[in-house]
Amino acid sequence: MALKIIDYGTVEYYQMVKMREEILRKPLSISFAEGELEKDRNNIMIGAFDDEQMLGCCMLVQENPSTVRLRQMAVLNDLQGKGIGQALTLFAENIARDHGYKIMSMHARKVVVGFFEKMGYKVKSDEFIEITIPHVVMEKEL
Repeated sequence: MALKIIDYGTVEYYQMVKMREEILRKPLSISFAEGELEKDRNNIMIGAFDDEQMLGCCMLVQENPSTVRLRQMAVLNDLQGKGIGQALTLFAENIARDHGYKIMSMHARKVVVGFFEKMGYKVKSDEFIEITIPHVVMEKEL
C-alpha cells in the first residue's frame, strides 16, 4: 500500500471525490453541492493506493495556525478493519506535524470514536448531530 498526497484536479483527486461520494454521502442520500469541491483546492488531500486503485482517503483542513482538522476519511467498505484507516491517520498526523500544526481535531461519527480513541484521540465535546448523524469533536496533540 502506498500513501501519498493528492493534487487537486488530478485523476487521483477524482477517484477521491468518487470514494467520498460513494462511502460518505450516498448512504445519507446527500451529494456534493455545486461549488463545494472548489474548497478542496486549499486542503491537503491524502490517498492510500494499491497500484492505481484507491483504498482509502482523507483530507486536512486548517482551522487555525496551530490546529488542523481531519475530514472526509473513507476506506473501501470491504477493506475496513485491515489497517488502512490507521495508516491514513498516522500519515496525516506526520504531514500535519511537518506543516507545523500542534493539534489534530475532527468531527468523528459516533461509530468510529473507539477507533480514534485507540489512536490517542480524546473526546472534547458533547454529542451533536451533523449531516443527520451523531458526532463528537475529538482531538490529539501532535
